[in-house]
Amino acid sequence: MDRLQSLEVFIAVAETESFAEGARRMGLSAPSATRGVNALETRLGTRLFDRTTRRVRLNEVGKMYLEDARLIVAQLQAADDAAAGATTNPVGELRLTCSNEFGRIYVTPILTEFLDTFPDVSADVVMVDRVVNLIEEGFDVAVRIGSLPSSGLTAVRVGSVRRVVCGAPAYLERFGRPETPADLTGHQIVAAAPVSPTTEWRFGRDQSNIVRLKPRLRVNSIAAARAAVIQGWGLTRVLSYQVGPELQDGRLQSILEGFEPEPLPIHLVFVEGRRAPAKVRAFVDFAKERLRDIRVLR
Repeated sequence: MDRLQSLEVFIAVAETESFAEGARRMGLSAPSATRGVNALETRLGTRLFDRTTRRVRLNEVGKMYLEDARLIVAQLQAADDAAAGATTNPVGELRLTCSNEFGRIYVTPILTEFLDTFPDVSADVVMVDRVVNLIEEGFDVAVRIGSLPSSGLTAVRVGSVRRVVCGAPAYLERFGRPETPADLTGHQIVAAAPVSPTTEWRFGRDQSNIVRLKPRLRVNSIAAARAAVIQGWGLTRVLSYQVGPELQDGRLQSILEGFEPEPLPIHLVFVEGRRAPAKVRAFVDFAKERLRDIRVLR
């Protein structure tokens, strides 16, 4: 029995608290498992288990050794998977999360093209407007907009979005185009989220220019705010991707561009970096090129 197998046997016995059960999990006989653990203890020069006639339990040394043994086995398996993944086709279910609007407009077309390209991959996508914990909730990849906290996850930047004030050409022609943020106080404002009665919009790269506004219309839906503004009812402030098609086809125009805050970065975030499964690496490589080609995300 080699050193790796003896570690795997040790882990199995520790988790089942039984030589017989641990051996069964490993596909070995109970005497083989016992010999493997005995050889490991001999090599280490210390006991790892407290044994009775009915069960075996880890002692304090064994508990510490178990943590290291699990890490060693997991790292070796990850290295094997990474090497194998370089030459194997992506397979399995890809779990992805992103915000509703971004997912609908940009991620879905890329994802369906990806699935056409890799027929052995399926996808489970959750579009939700909150930050999802990838590890706790079992996701492979997330699309994140905004600054990233330190998390130990791998992040690939794919673009950025602006915070834009926009209105319909008909509205701007009728009521005039604001030249400075302060001019907004004389316009009909559509707020795209429930906030306090006075809405603060911050301008400038350092966001030090603050304008307090009282919206005529407040909605908790980006789609509703967008629809009202397209109808020529007022001005709103959203992220540039949320009105990307409308800005491109001329239904909306952005204003006060010289006063915009620093753009927000967009990242593809995933677990394990280069050791991620082939399906994850394939999707990240596939999606990053397409997202970087989208004009409104540059």
